[in-house]
Parts: sequence; structure tokens; C-alpha cells
Amino acid sequence: MATNSSNTASKPANSTGGKQSGPSAEQVVATFQRMRQEQRSMASKAAELEMESNEHSLVIDTLKDVDPSRKCFRLVGGVLVERTVKEVLPALQTNKEQISKIIESLNTMMQEKGRELTEYRERYNIRLVGEGEADAQSQSTASSKDSEGGGSKSGAGVLVS
Repeated sequence: MATNSSNTASKPANSTGGKQSGPSAEQVVATFQRMRQEQRSMASKAAELEMESNEHSLVIDTLKDVDPSRKCFRLVGGVLVERTVKEVLPALQTNKEQISKIIESLNTMMQEKGRELTEYRERYNIRLVGEGEADAQSQSTASSKDSEGGGSKSGAGVLVS
């Protein structure tokens, strides 16, 4: 550990990339919180789009059984527009397909962000508040003789609430 810190200490003197090799605990926590918030916002958006897709499905299922020449109303950009079922149904199906594609891409991005978060947590030994207690108990039972060594290892990490 001491040789690594001396190497990182010499790197900032030689290059400007020193912050990336050894960020402070506050920077690590802030970055981790930002990454978690990004993942939460993606999940929120995916859930919102999933609800919208379900609404499209309900409307499509309802309009399939209706006479195609019957008039219906559609909200477009805040304006209620009068159309026929045969005009609205294909547009709704296209919108639903596009929403489904966006949901798939968001889910892929969320999985990638999850892997990135896991790697970041492992790299900086970040423990969450609830997790830290369970991990500390499992470490103390696994190495009850070396309780001080386990404490110093967990002390090197960052605890995030």
C-alpha cells in the first residue's frame, strides 16, 4: 500500500491526471452518488415509458374492434385532433414500437450503469449503510481472531448512506 501511495504521489507532480488516480473520499462519494442518481433516473424513465406503452396497448386493443371509419380524438402536442380510427391506429402502433425500443435501450444502459457502479464500488471499497453492517458481521465471524485487521480493511473503504 505504501509503495502505491508513493507512486501516486509522484504521478501528480509529473502529470495533471493525479486527481483520477487518487481522488479524496468526498470525491469518491460524490461520484458514486451521481452514478446512483443516474441509474435511478434511468429506472424512473423506463417505468414511465412502460406505463405509457401499457396505455398504448389498451387503446390499440380497444380500437381494433371499432369500425375504421368511426371518428376518434387524439391528443397531439396538447391539442385535441379529430381523426378516424384507421388514421390513428397505425400511428399508435408505431409509437408503441418506438417506446418499446427506447425501453430496451434504457434497460441496456441501466445494466451497463449497474456494472459500472459495481466496479466503482469494488475499486474504492464502498459500502452502503445497511450492507456495511452485514458485511462487518460476516467478516468478524470469518476472522474473529484478527478483528483489528478486519477493522483496518473496512476502515480503508468509503461508507455511503
